[in-house]
Amino acid sequence: MLSIFYSPSYVGTDYEFDTTRKAKWLADSLIESPIQSITLKEPTPVSHAQLALVHDAKYIRAIQTGTPRNLAESQGFSWDPEVWQMAVATNGGVVAAAASALEHGAAGSLSSGLHHARREVGEGFCTFNGLAIAARVALSAGARSVLILDLDAHFGGGTQSLIADDPHIWHVDVSVSNFDQYPPSERAWSCIVRDGADYLPTIERRLKELEQYAPRFDLCLYNAGMDPYEHCPMGGLSGITQEILGERERMVFDWCRSQRLPVAFVLAGGYIGRRLDERSLVDLHRLTILNAARIAGEGL
Repeated sequence: MLSIFYSPSYVGTDYEFDTTRKAKWLADSLIESPIQSITLKEPTPVSHAQLALVHDAKYIRAIQTGTPRNLAESQGFSWDPEVWQMAVATNGGVVAAAASALEHGAAGSLSSGLHHARREVGEGFCTFNGLAIAARVALSAGARSVLILDLDAHFGGGTQSLIADDPHIWHVDVSVSNFDQYPPSERAWSCIVRDGADYLPTIERRLKELEQYAPRFDLCLYNAGMDPYEHCPMGGLSGITQEILGERERMVFDWCRSQRLPVAFVLAGGYIGRRLDERSLVDLHRLTILNAARIAGEGL
C-alpha cells in the first residue's frame, strides 16, 4: 500500500494559483479514478521546531502573522491567515512522506511550492522548504545520508542554500531553465538541458553516475516537477512530451528500486495555461503517482 499525504489545508488559502490549488485536483482525481493500492492520509503539520531546522525565526513569524507584509508575501502570494495553515500542512506532508518511505519503501505527498524557499525569505511560489526540512528530520531520525533529486523545470537554489554545509545531504538537479541556478559542487550536481532530445539521456547519465554513491543513501526525496512539459507556460521545453515525462518517472522509480533506495515524492512545478488545462496537468502528475504505486506494489 502506498501512502500519499494530503489535507484540505493544502489548498486553504484564498490566493488562487496552481501551487495553492492543484493538490485538491489530484486528490479529487484519485477519489474519482482510483489507482490501486493507494491510500490518502492526512499529515501532522510541520512543527515550529522542524521549521527552525532550516528557516529564520523572523521569517517563520511573518508567515504566521502576516507581519511584515513584504516578508509574508515574499513567495509571491497575497497573505491571509490560511497561508500559514497551508504551509505547515504541505511541509508536514513532505516530512510524513519521508518517514513513511523509510518504513515502507515508497510514499508521497501532494505538496508543491518548496525548493526556492530560503532561510530568511520565500521565493518563486515557495513558502517553506520542505525538502530541506524533511532531509534534516530524516537525518535526525537515524538516516545516514539523503539524496534530493530535483527534476523540476527550474533549479532548486533555495534547497541548495539550506543544505550546502551538510555533508550528509546530496542534491542532484536537472533543469531546463536557469531560474534559481547555482554552481555545481562535489555534493550538488546541477545541470541545465537546452534541447528536449537531451532530456532523458541526461537524467539517465546522472542516475548511472550516482550508482557508485547510492549505497550510502538511506532516502531519496524526489521533487517531481511537470513544468518541463513542452506546453507548460512556465518552464516548458519543446520536445518534452507527456510520453517523455512518463518515461522519466519510470526511469526514476525503477532506479530507486534497483538501488533498494526508499523514495518519497512531491509534486513540484506544473502550471495551466493556453495549451495546458487542469485535466491535462492532473494527468501529468498522475504519472508520478502511477510509477510510485507500481514499485510500492512490487516492493523494493
